[in-house]
Amino acid sequence: MSDRNGFVTPYFEKILNIVDVGVHFIDREGNTVFYNEKMGEMDGFDREQVLGQNIFRLYPSLTQETSTLAKALRSGQELPEHIQTYYNVAGKRITTINRTYPLFEKGEIVGAVEVAKDITGIVHLHDQILDLRHQLYQVKQKDTKTKGTARYEFSDLIGRSPPFAEALALAKKTSRTGSPVMICGPTGTGKELFAQSIHNAGARRHRPFVAQNCAAVPGDLLEGIMFGTARGAFTGAIDRPGLFEQASGGTLFLDELNSLDLHLQAKLLRVLQDGMVRRIGGTSEQQTDVRIITALNTDPKEALERGLLRHDLYYRLNVISLHLPPLHQRKEDIPLLAEHFIEKLNPMFGTRIAGISPSALDRMLAYAWPGNVRELSHAIESAFNMVELDADIIEECHLPAYLRTGASSAGEPFSAAVPRSQEGPVSGAAGVNLADRIQRMEKEAIVHALESHGYNVSAAANALGIKRQSLQYKLGRYGISRRPAGDKLPT
Repeated sequence: MSDRNGFVTPYFEKILNIVDVGVHFIDREGNTVFYNEKMGEMDGFDREQVLGQNIFRLYPSLTQETSTLAKALRSGQELPEHIQTYYNVAGKRITTINRTYPLFEKGEIVGAVEVAKDITGIVHLHDQILDLRHQLYQVKQKDTKTKGTARYEFSDLIGRSPPFAEALALAKKTSRTGSPVMICGPTGTGKELFAQSIHNAGARRHRPFVAQNCAAVPGDLLEGIMFGTARGAFTGAIDRPGLFEQASGGTLFLDELNSLDLHLQAKLLRVLQDGMVRRIGGTSEQQTDVRIITALNTDPKEALERGLLRHDLYYRLNVISLHLPPLHQRKEDIPLLAEHFIEKLNPMFGTRIAGISPSALDRMLAYAWPGNVRELSHAIESAFNMVELDADIIEECHLPAYLRTGASSAGEPFSAAVPRSQEGPVSGAAGVNLADRIQRMEKEAIVHALESHGYNVSAAANALGIKRQSLQYKLGRYGISRRPAGDKLPT
């Protein structure tokens, strides 16, 4: 193809035929100047059929009002990202995300270009998930006593630190009511685990728990997912219930609410205020009966100031505010969490890991954990991949490199991972760091449990909430006698 009207050089033509997006250039008259191979693959056209052809001859169903290329030519403005579903010349249903730009030369519009990303496969998989969810919804409609889909309960939440205990106590109180709950906390702090636990402890426990991450789906698709669709609402639309219908009688959990488009926030607010939901393209409304739990991974005040969250929606959903502390504010829970993950991973890896060495624990306690509990879980799993098959302790050498080399994931020096204020009080001439304080408290708790249960190791382990094998390891680690002086060890 020769360079037409100075639009495309041979070099750019080669590049544009390599990229995995469709590219369609038109001149000021609407005639095709360039049309790459990916666009031809999506539309079902041969490139040679398209070059030089007017867009309204290629796509007879388009008009000056519906053609995005024509709009860009006419207005001289960029058209934002939008989703388009159509049938190509071969009758195949195609879904793309398009962005359209006017082209200028010396201040005059000389053409337009449209860039299209094919998401047909993604949408197909997404539709399959929705269909499976719809089938599950229909089954549950037939059996109102079906247990809800939430897996976690309050007993699954690990931690004893004051910030965590405070959040847990408030969460348990909220389970008694049906008021909206807004859970705030950094990524990885367990917001969905709390949401599921609240659901499972409440009156709706036997009804559905439906979760949706608002950041995981483009806004145009999420609207149909949230409110449902009616047949004929748009090309390929079928009758499908939305999240409110699927969660009927139960709980709807909307994660990363701050990622929800503002126009969808307005529609969500109306549903919450009226208690009625209408499918896209539908003519009738249905009564909703769901408890709403939302989650934000940023500070609500910041989300409001940045315009990511509507004030009226925030006040509607923030009836009960639950703040989950990041892991660096509850470091005394790290040994408990690590032990929990070890017990969980041992059967998966076929290992018999009983605990973590003091030096490895020191490393973990000194780290900032920007990824919170989720990052800790992955670090323990990484260590399981490094230990020898006959090992029973996670040593410092088994930890991920960023922990062993002493740098946080943000690139801080290891010594800076723990603020000076967290190092603990000075005892005598030497400071006592957090790791030493936790170990001393753990040792005292073990000695107290043994004395209280007549040095019966199994009973002491039950009282401490750990396995007998773990307690035996800790007895050896701290040099604690397993029996009173002159007595045999009870079993």
